Amino acid sequence: MSGVTAFRIGEAAQLLGVSADTVRRLIDGGRLTATRDEHGHRVVDGADLAAYVRSGGDHGGVRSSARNRLRGIVTAVTRDTVMAQVELQAGPFRVVSLMSREAADELGLEVGQVAVAVVKSTTVVVEVP
Repeated sequence: MSGVTAFRIGEAAQLLGVSADTVRRLIDGGRLTATRDEHGHRVVDGADLAAYVRSGGDHGGVRSSARNRLRGIVTAVTRDTVMAQVELQAGPFRVVSLMSREAADELGLEVGQVAVAVVKSTTVVVEVP
């Protein structure tokens, strides 16, 4: 391990947007490497976690040039005759998308449904806490 940052299973799961059980399965299946910290907890090295993400992870077989995928729950859908506004809560992030009414209807978007916001942008602001 590089020693820079190590994430516990729950933290790694949160960063990947999956359950802790999924991270455990990734480790047990050899797709992600973990070691034990001084307390005996399994931890994933930050560089190893980043390498897993860079390798493409698993997006359900969908291939895309967009690299920013936020899985969440639809919290609101407002439709008019031409357009629809769809709000998605992806972890701590609220994502709002404007699309045609036809697209929203074709996707069957409804409140409570799981969806993925895929973002492709020429400008991305990065902040560090």
